[in-house]
Amino acid sequence: MIGDFAAAVAFLTRLPIGRRIEFDEKRVARAARWFPLVGAMLGAFSVGLLRLAGPVFPPLVVAALLVALETLFTGVLHLDGLADTADGFGAGRTREDTLRIMRDHAIGSYGGAALALALVLKVAAIGALIEAGRAAGALLAAPAIGRWSAVLLMATQPYAREGASPARFVGRVEMAVASVSAVAIVAAVVVGLTEPWRGGAALATAGLVAAGWGWRCRRRIGGITGDTLGAAVVMTECLVLMELVAGAR
Repeated sequence: MIGDFAAAVAFLTRLPIGRRIEFDEKRVARAARWFPLVGAMLGAFSVGLLRLAGPVFPPLVVAALLVALETLFTGVLHLDGLADTADGFGAGRTREDTLRIMRDHAIGSYGGAALALALVLKVAAIGALIEAGRAAGALLAAPAIGRWSAVLLMATQPYAREGASPARFVGRVEMAVASVSAVAIVAAVVVGLTEPWRGGAALATAGLVAAGWGWRCRRRIGGITGDTLGAAVVMTECLVLMELVAGAR
């Protein structure tokens, strides 16, 4: 169990944990249930920075620092997936063309616009939550729920690239794993949010994103890729933060 959690940390972050673990499809599939807990852990780091920087800097400056901290810890993993997906889905005309563009690491206009919008939205939403005194719960819940959406997609969608190694572990992630991983999310929501119904609404948002995005990816490219999973994480985080901002007004 500890080894699987360490594998999840090594898989999703740049933190020096689990670096010596050998990854195979079974290991990654088992580790997937811990993805939301890794998100909650990143959120806990953000809450710590909030406590330190909040009394010193204005809300928007603190929000920018928090987004920078998460980006540093994740090595822009999910943002890179968002940019590649935006370029592929925006500029690709066929399935093969879309997949080819997504494999290109250069960022195009669609990817640049998607990155800018996501970062601005996250900073603005977190800043608003700081002003409302509701940021701590959101910082715990949003990254956990965002990563749960990726687990749901891994459990329900095929891998789009034929013969690619991720196809082996995507197919091994079962709905039971996705359900068990929800325990981590519930913990994050209960710990961080004062109104349980808002946590339930955020979970529903993640489920809707997974369902809608999975349907879109399957129609466009025949399934999911690592890039579309990263895009799902960022989109879910942004929507959850927007939902919590709306509830705080």
